[in-house]
Amino acid sequence: MVNFFANTISAINNILWSYVLIGVLIAAGLYFSFKTRFVQIRYFKQMFRLLGEGASKSVLGEKTKGVSSFQAFCISTASRVGTGNLAGVAIAISLGGPGAVFWMWVIAIIGGASSFVESTLAQIYKIKDKDGYRGGPAYYMEKGLNKRWMGVLFSILITISFGLVFNSVQANTISLAFEEAFGVNTFIIGIILAAITAVIIFGGVTRIAKAAEMIVPVMAVAYVCIALFVILKNITLIPSVFKLIVTNAFGINQAIGGGLGVAVMMGIKRGLFSNEAGMGSAPNAAATAEVTHPVKQGLIQTLGVYTDTLLICSATAFIILLSGVYTNKDLTGIQLTQNALSFQVGSWGNTFIAICIFLFAYSSVIGNYYYGETNIEFLNSNKGWLLIYRIAVLIMVVVGSVAKIQIVWDMADLFMGLMALTNLTAISMLGKIAFDALKDYSGQKNQGKDPVFNVNNIEGLKNVECWGEIEEAIEA
Repeated sequence: MVNFFANTISAINNILWSYVLIGVLIAAGLYFSFKTRFVQIRYFKQMFRLLGEGASKSVLGEKTKGVSSFQAFCISTASRVGTGNLAGVAIAISLGGPGAVFWMWVIAIIGGASSFVESTLAQIYKIKDKDGYRGGPAYYMEKGLNKRWMGVLFSILITISFGLVFNSVQANTISLAFEEAFGVNTFIIGIILAAITAVIIFGGVTRIAKAAEMIVPVMAVAYVCIALFVILKNITLIPSVFKLIVTNAFGINQAIGGGLGVAVMMGIKRGLFSNEAGMGSAPNAAATAEVTHPVKQGLIQTLGVYTDTLLICSATAFIILLSGVYTNKDLTGIQLTQNALSFQVGSWGNTFIAICIFLFAYSSVIGNYYYGETNIEFLNSNKGWLLIYRIAVLIMVVVGSVAKIQIVWDMADLFMGLMALTNLTAISMLGKIAFDALKDYSGQKNQGKDPVFNVNNIEGLKNVECWGEIEEAIEA
């Protein structure tokens, strides 16, 4: 009976992820791209400027009602950038060949538009709480669509998949990596990981934001630096690597042999898994930021998609492709990445990857936890439920460190797929509001102003709590 249930879940996941969800995500990304006139490309430079402004305010400690826009970016990036950036890219290359990397790049650019829309909506419909602001898909489903049942469904799905099960997956990866590199017992790793997780999550979103603000830049810079070292060491091979990626993405031989379809599918699937564009997770972090216009955070969160896929995933891809070890069919996942880096820098590459896995996975644990917290508060504001959730997260971290239960992971994939479909339905219905917000932002920019949003800027906008005060305060 258990095997039948497990096989059924696996079959549903294959259909959902291989056909339905990927098609819907691509269609939504293209729709939002054309409706916003490819905002993810037109405003690329401005994303960096806005992120820089948010970082400077965070560093200077300027008082805000919520977390800074840079901290919100770090929370979402903490969740996005996980073990998938190390192991997932390796799986895509080992199964789909070098051409899979090209399709990862394509889906990141397309998905950037979906990320912009969902994060802008999260900002528009955010609400106030004791730490500043909170919001996300559940909130814009309730307030924008007047469908609380839809928000409740989404909250349950994201809390189970991200808050609980995916955190056990991250813990499992950390424990196995440290057992392999240092010979440490997995249960001990689980207890230590649960302890340092508890220190952060019991401090609320402010402590989560500060932790993410410290961890994310360090882990990203360290990993990109080692990738740059490998690239510079093999600089003469870079043109041939780009040629390898492009020719395998469109190659006639791959098409004839059926490999082209695998390359496209693996690249798109791993890209979507990694950057989460359109899935409804990152908007929960986007809503916490204090900005003068929702579009500002929408643009900053779009940069998070690029950071994840075009920067971190590409770093892993180049390390693997420059080593040539991807042709060894006995290696896949994290083992392929470890062998590729060790080939370039020596045996200490294994230790470096283990440390990276810890930083990447631990940052995902606290980022994923917050997604569950804000949705628990949507379901019920009673602090008792939040305490139960926190304890459940810590238990799942310990259990995940010592056990790998495939059926639980498959159910998490199923919940995440259903979560993404629910969110895509909502943002497609609310898309016009995000488009109007972008039009308002662009109009103010063209007049030489620093854009400031007010609920009256969009005709007919209702159930908005946080956007009637900024303009009034400035005028006063």
